[in-house]
This record gives sequence, structure tokens and C-alpha cells, in this order.
Amino acid sequence: MSGPIVYGLEPDLDAETFQGVLVESGLAPRRPAEYLERLDRMLRGSDLIVTARRDGRLVGVARTLTDFAFCAYLSDLAVARDCQGLGIGRRLIAETRAAAGPETSLLLTAAPGIEDYYEAIGMPRVPHAFRYDKER
Repeated sequence: MSGPIVYGLEPDLDAETFQGVLVESGLAPRRPAEYLERLDRMLRGSDLIVTARRDGRLVGVARTLTDFAFCAYLSDLAVARDCQGLGIGRRLIAETRAAAGPETSLLLTAAPGIEDYYEAIGMPRVPHAFRYDKER
């Protein structure tokens, strides 16, 4: 792999390709990656899917739920392990913010142990957040 990273909006990203980047990134254990039908529902229910491809291969994805007017929840940020450290995650976040628009705030929940990454890229920590975990 030697080509440039190409970023784009892919509202029709398919579940198998999404599954592949979840596995390659290490995020699969924290997502229902073994259930293609559920991944497809996740994708179809998303308002914004920003991707990073290199030589046609999906190497990064940011999947977001947003109203494009006030708030955006970046639910999945995944970058293939062999492409981590190249600034892809930071750029996916920047592209997501640009696509969601300047009137929206961007929120995400960091996976345990990844908080330092978000602080390192300058994303502010929010002290007053609450969450119910999923039941299954």
C-alpha cells in the first residue's frame, strides 16, 4: 500500500466492508461485528458516514448520528491497525465536523484506554455526561 488516503462520504457503505475495518482496527470486540444484519442496521440508521480509503481499501471510518443543526454523536471511529499513527483518525473527525456543520457540537464516548488519544488531538473532555449501557 502506497497510495494517498482518500476521504469521502459513503452513505451506502456495506456491512461486510464495515465489518472488515472494525476487525482490522481492533474495535470489533466492542461492536456486534459478528452480526452483519445488525451492522447493516447500524449503517442504515446513520446520518453521516465518513471513510478513509487507501488504494481502494477501507482503512478508516467515522459513523455519526446527527441532526445537522445542533448535535452529532460520533458512534464509531475505527482505523485499521496498520494505518494507525498516520493522522487518519484526526482527519476523520475533522471531516465529520465539517460535514455535520458549524452549528453542531460533536460528542463521542471513548473506549476504555483510548482517552489519551482524544486528549492528544486536542478534543476537550466533557465532565458532565451520563449513559445507560445497552442491554444486549
